[in-house]
Amino acid sequence: MSLKSKVTGLILAGGRGTRMGRVDKGLQPFRGSTLVAHVLARLAPQVSSLAVNANRNLPQYQAVAGESPVLPDYLDGFAGPLAGLQVGLQFCPTALLLTAPCDSPFFPLDMAERLHAAMEAESADLAMAVTMERDPEQPDAAPFRQPHPVFSLVKTSVLPQLEAYLDTGARRMEGFYKSLRVAEVLFDDSAAFGNINTLEDLQQHERAAATAPAPAPVPARAHDSDPTALAVGEARRLICARVTPVEATEKLSLLNALDRVLAEDIISPINVPAYDNSAMDGYALRGADLPAEGASATFKTIGIAYAGHPFTQAPQAGECVRIMTGAAIPPGCDSVLPQELATSIGGDQITIAHNAIRAGANLRRAGEDLRAGGIAIAQGKLLRPADLGLVASLGIGEVTVRRKLKVAFFSTGDELRSLGEPLEDGCVYDSNRYTLFGMLQRLGCDVIDMGVVRDDPRALEAALRMAAKQADAIITSGGVSEGAADYTRDIMALLGDVAFWKLAMRPGRPLAFGKVQTAQDSAWLFGLPGNPVAVMVSFYLFARPALLRMMGTDSTLPTMQARATQAIRKRPGRTEYQRGIVSTAEDGTPQVRLTGAQGSGILSSMTEANCIVVLHHDQAGVAAGQMVDVMLFDGLV
Repeated sequence: MSLKSKVTGLILAGGRGTRMGRVDKGLQPFRGSTLVAHVLARLAPQVSSLAVNANRNLPQYQAVAGESPVLPDYLDGFAGPLAGLQVGLQFCPTALLLTAPCDSPFFPLDMAERLHAAMEAESADLAMAVTMERDPEQPDAAPFRQPHPVFSLVKTSVLPQLEAYLDTGARRMEGFYKSLRVAEVLFDDSAAFGNINTLEDLQQHERAAATAPAPAPVPARAHDSDPTALAVGEARRLICARVTPVEATEKLSLLNALDRVLAEDIISPINVPAYDNSAMDGYALRGADLPAEGASATFKTIGIAYAGHPFTQAPQAGECVRIMTGAAIPPGCDSVLPQELATSIGGDQITIAHNAIRAGANLRRAGEDLRAGGIAIAQGKLLRPADLGLVASLGIGEVTVRRKLKVAFFSTGDELRSLGEPLEDGCVYDSNRYTLFGMLQRLGCDVIDMGVVRDDPRALEAALRMAAKQADAIITSGGVSEGAADYTRDIMALLGDVAFWKLAMRPGRPLAFGKVQTAQDSAWLFGLPGNPVAVMVSFYLFARPALLRMMGTDSTLPTMQARATQAIRKRPGRTEYQRGIVSTAEDGTPQVRLTGAQGSGILSSMTEANCIVVLHHDQAGVAAGQMVDVMLFDGLV
């Protein structure tokens, strides 16, 4: 594997950006482009994917970054380079992250290679550039070693250490680096790591442009094979790393708690079973009285024990008690002979042979299911019918659950019409709201249907503000691609820290995720594609697990393997989700066939299917007879 395939590049542009006036430093014009574009061009040959960390002017940075995501800080208050490093490591789809600031367009084109060599040689967590500098006020003094921590290669595995450091309130890079194994790499050209910090610096470099080497071209926008496309698994991890469960809870009677998420552990107040009892109908006796090898034994029946009506007399040697399933074991008894294993039964006597049972057989011991004081059901459990029965068996009539999650949703597009409206040429009925409604209802959310929002920035902004005021999460369909009428990116620059991702998947390439933040309210946003099948697949893969996490529980989609009945075309480099029908072959094994055409607008393929065939990122085409993974719709759609 090449070094480039292991490295993601991150451009740090997350400061306040005010030193050069109203235009962010990285967006300042420089040699026919912008500063950040030149940094992007120098990073691109060294890495497999790119991202930009910025907190202001996100649409402008996105225009320069093209398909690469623009990631705002998760921390508030322009917390500095470590905040940018944090979000970069959370995004990073590779093992290594290479950082460079947006105002330093001259760093070496072999920086990643040299930093990596030192990291490997010294078994370091992080490698940073250093140069030898002289104090201009003391030209005769010895040069000193100048570290450049913003030019570094860092392992993504240090993210937990970084987040623990930031949780202390500390923000200094040198403080964090003290906790790591750091390799320093000496570069000869100190000017390569200089930054353009003022308008005077910028003008000076512009005047020198005539004699400077031509800058590297800005990378063109990527297409399907672009390694900057985010893998499905990584996108899911990034989303679930940010969302947290709602804190509010409520007490409900047990009969009203079905499909709600338990907010507190259920502690058993009693042993379950509460007493030793019989596992079957038979005879309770003392294990010491069982016959020796080669012998038989006869017992006298002295009474009967029923469930709810215990027999309290202790049998003596050679005596037993007729007992029913669930009845308490009589005093002194420790074994139960199933009635069908008695050699003979006559009057008040039974005879049993050697080895019919062993001592201690067929008893349910007190507390063997649940011990008093132990956890019967842990918090986070989505309560199902069996859970209600278990709680009732403990004598508990009320449970504390998370409050219902409030989710607002709407569709975007001037071409959409609601049911009952006339359908003009070029328009379609809005189906996405109905599939979203059904999927959200299945999750048990409080659903807020906001209808259709037209392609107008003011209408979209008003809808998002209203949704953030009412809901914990917002789901939109459409408006996250790069079409001329897709205003979501611009509105998000005003209202939130939403990132726009290009995903390595089909269907469902574009996705927006982040937080809509107004003066007093906030809500998580999931911006799904517009095509009907892409909406459903994106919901199940990204929105559903995040919403369940917000509800305080987790859930994995049911999967199995089945044999493909036909060849399926697929190229490596993206995950594909094709609609299929699972059935049972003549030999009893599961088999799957596709529903037919797999276009992301063919909603009928979802109604015909009972599963999705999952073709993984690195997987190539599938031959007939080959095993494939399938995600079952049972209990899902």
